[in-house]
Amino acid sequence: MTAQSDVELTEIGTALLVDGLSTNVIEAGSGSPVLLLHGSGPGVSAYANWRLTIPALAATHRVIAFDQPGFGFTERPSGASYTVDGWTKHVLGVVDALGLDKVDLVGNSFGGAIALRFAAAHPERVRRLVLMGSVGVPFTITRALDEVWGYEPGPGRMRAIMHYFAYDQSLLSDELAAVRERAASAPGVQEAYASMFPPPRQRWVDEMAVPATTISTIPHETLLVHGRDDQVIPLETSLRLLDLIDRAQLHVFPRCGHWVQIEQATRFNALLRNFLDS
Repeated sequence: MTAQSDVELTEIGTALLVDGLSTNVIEAGSGSPVLLLHGSGPGVSAYANWRLTIPALAATHRVIAFDQPGFGFTERPSGASYTVDGWTKHVLGVVDALGLDKVDLVGNSFGGAIALRFAAAHPERVRRLVLMGSVGVPFTITRALDEVWGYEPGPGRMRAIMHYFAYDQSLLSDELAAVRERAASAPGVQEAYASMFPPPRQRWVDEMAVPATTISTIPHETLLVHGRDDQVIPLETSLRLLDLIDRAQLHVFPRCGHWVQIEQATRFNALLRNFLDS
């Protein structure tokens, strides 16, 4: 697979066949591999989640960001079911299909829970672990997450839930809302999304939680990142992970919501590069 340059970076990368599923993979740069796992909001994709992170890392790393099953431009077979185990298995499939022995793994929100499970199940395939605003430990579902997972397309609906993601509301333009709403309303997208997190949604938070005894066995150097003002995933989740993972460190960004990689892009990218390169 040929890596893309920064100027060629677009939503659609290369179609990689992973266990029979055509998977949209974006690559940039060269060097040691870093795998980026996106979150679970409506209209999300690897590009939408990581478009400001990929170019910054690509200067020194081979950066790989892919649309997880049910999201973005990865194939959505009719009648497909989406589970935590299935998403985790798909990560292994991507790593194997790309011929990677070991990766640095960065997971955002829902993607953090998948990264956590993958690191626990396949510790030999992970060098360092980064979890941002991560799911993966028990917590009472927030109103914001309940509304995000319960999203249904409609006039003004995307704009209404987007205010949960950012502390700086000036980032939430009508144009951005329109782009995300178009992505969420594409054929088959909402049907897949609605099937992932039907009510009562607390059960999906619980299902994504990794047992504390398992988390405590994770041997990797781990960077935890959280926005202090995150309304979607409470800061307490990262504090709990800090307590459980022996080699973890935590960085909390003030005046920052759930979109750390967007609201604090420059500082986050510098923090990430320093952690991965040290």
